[in-house]
Amino acid sequence: MSSFQGDESLSQFHVSTKRISLKGKYITLSKVGSVRIKLHRQMQGAIKTCTVIAKNGWYYVCLSCEIETQTRATGKRIGVDLGLKHLAITSDGNFHDAPKYLRKSERQLKKLQRIVSRRKKGSNRRKKVVALLAKKHEYIANQRRNNAHQVSRQLINHYDLIAFEDLKITNMVKNHHLAKSIADVGWSQLVQFTAYKAESAGKRVVLVEPRNTSQQCSNCDEMVKKTLAVRTHRCPSCGIECNRDVNAAKNILKRASQQLSNVS
Repeated sequence: MSSFQGDESLSQFHVSTKRISLKGKYITLSKVGSVRIKLHRQMQGAIKTCTVIAKNGWYYVCLSCEIETQTRATGKRIGVDLGLKHLAITSDGNFHDAPKYLRKSERQLKKLQRIVSRRKKGSNRRKKVVALLAKKHEYIANQRRNNAHQVSRQLINHYDLIAFEDLKITNMVKNHHLAKSIADVGWSQLVQFTAYKAESAGKRVVLVEPRNTSQQCSNCDEMVKKTLAVRTHRCPSCGIECNRDVNAAKNILKRASQQLSNVS
């Protein structure tokens, strides 16, 4: 993806790939001409589509290219439990933190929102602050997206099968006490990014039933009831003791393996 600044008159349009050329810091587009850009990464393969997106006063040129898929099998499988304190907890005991970008920027956002409310509607001063507020929200979204890309890339590089819970996030955000925190960590984004990366890498993502993954013992399948405040899983039947989320991740992996064996 490349970007350049300009007057935001369009939201999105497609450009013919027949007259696209990329040389150094400039890209030449049909019916647009040569434009200076910030190149995010070097192009690989043949260009198939070109989309120009206008957003908050900037144009983004998105080029999709066709390259040969390189698959590196690891022979490893992993279960991933999604949480609020940690974005992802794996069945082998790795914890990926949730940076909580929205929470960290709340003071700045509230300040900008108060300024917007004081400005006269339709005035240029109000439009300027609205633009600043929109750019701040975009910056937070980009931070969250970048973190999801990094975590999903680590999962794809190290495992051939990644299992997630099939969470109904749209229903979960109806809980007003957790809605902001759930939106801030970006569970669906992580699952989505991991899924499309897995497809291009020749690997697999499996979604399983989430019910009782935290309550069931991953070692003996005994149901051990515990509240959300209890962060350690202790099974009275088999004596196993481990982190609550790691236990859930192990159950997720076990269900994914059973699900695949039933299909085959």
